[in-house]
Amino acid sequence: MPRAGFYPSAGRGGSAACSRARPYASIVVGTVLRTWPPLAAAAVAALAGCGGGGMGTDRGAGTPQVPTSQPWPKPEARTLAQLRARLAPGPRLATSVSVLEPGTDRIAFALFDRARRQIADTPTALYVARTDGTGLRGPFRARYTPLTVKPQFRSRTTSQDPDSANSIYVADAEFPAPGRYLVLGVAQLDQRLVGAAPVAVSVRRQWPPPAVGDLAPRVHTPTAASVAGDLASIDTRVPPDTMHSVDLARVLGRRPVMLLFATPGLCASRICGPVTDIVEQLHAEERGEAEFIHMEIYNGNRRELGERPQVRAYGLPSEPWLFGIDRHGRVAARIEGAFSLDEAKRALDAALAGAPRRG
Repeated sequence: MPRAGFYPSAGRGGSAACSRARPYASIVVGTVLRTWPPLAAAAVAALAGCGGGGMGTDRGAGTPQVPTSQPWPKPEARTLAQLRARLAPGPRLATSVSVLEPGTDRIAFALFDRARRQIADTPTALYVARTDGTGLRGPFRARYTPLTVKPQFRSRTTSQDPDSANSIYVADAEFPAPGRYLVLGVAQLDQRLVGAAPVAVSVRRQWPPPAVGDLAPRVHTPTAASVAGDLASIDTRVPPDTMHSVDLARVLGRRPVMLLFATPGLCASRICGPVTDIVEQLHAEERGEAEFIHMEIYNGNRRELGERPQVRAYGLPSEPWLFGIDRHGRVAARIEGAFSLDEAKRALDAALAGAPRRG
């Protein structure tokens, strides 16, 4: 399946939230090209700091400094169009999440301006509505989350990529039933509210990837031994990570497993590198209670050769994905797209505690 670029390359300029050269409402946001999955684009691009050109580092992992807060509009009896009429023209919303189910869904996303800079460090919320604009729900407040690791775990793949993700917004949005919905991002910039162009999403009761409580598919995964030490053949990260010592088929149902599907060197979204660094740090710091496996996406690490059979067995429509699998072989946690170290730790905790059974 095509895995087009999730978000625009952003090699210039600082964070849009830090730039005050002109009113944000005057900026017409450029198009983020995306052919798959149905959610328009990826979760993250590198967030720029206020201190210089290129994709600078974020200002810190704590609570960001933000403009004076404005009250979020209440849905009441409004339609999505009526809500948007109250907002200044806004940015482009991009998200890495394509698998949504009825109920509360985690949505990791980013907002971009016309210059392809991510809008960072500002209060942000999501609203959802039916495709005709009715049934408006929200605001679902977003958390600003760094994707940082300790220096020794930051790969050259990540550090040498100016577009590599540094942080994301994460919101827990509610979808009452299966169907098509519109997701609207609203941000507070220059002490006013601006709205993104709505993104269409699909909500289904069942998707191909195994859900929490399902048995994880038993597949063989390549190891350092099976490729005679040629780690570059099974890992596009530079340097290769340390998550290639065990075959999933041999440990599934015996030990908890953290299974990461990611291709740091080929990931269209440019978030595979940072999340692989995150899981590598978690692997180094956990107490040996689980096995860690990194599975690449493409045969021979070449896009033109198609997806590896393990990716097809798990029915993955995107990358990256993280599965926390308990000692009985059931999925205890899963995360699509970008995630932080804290989220990865919670997935590990779930795998160690054990998954609930479905049905």
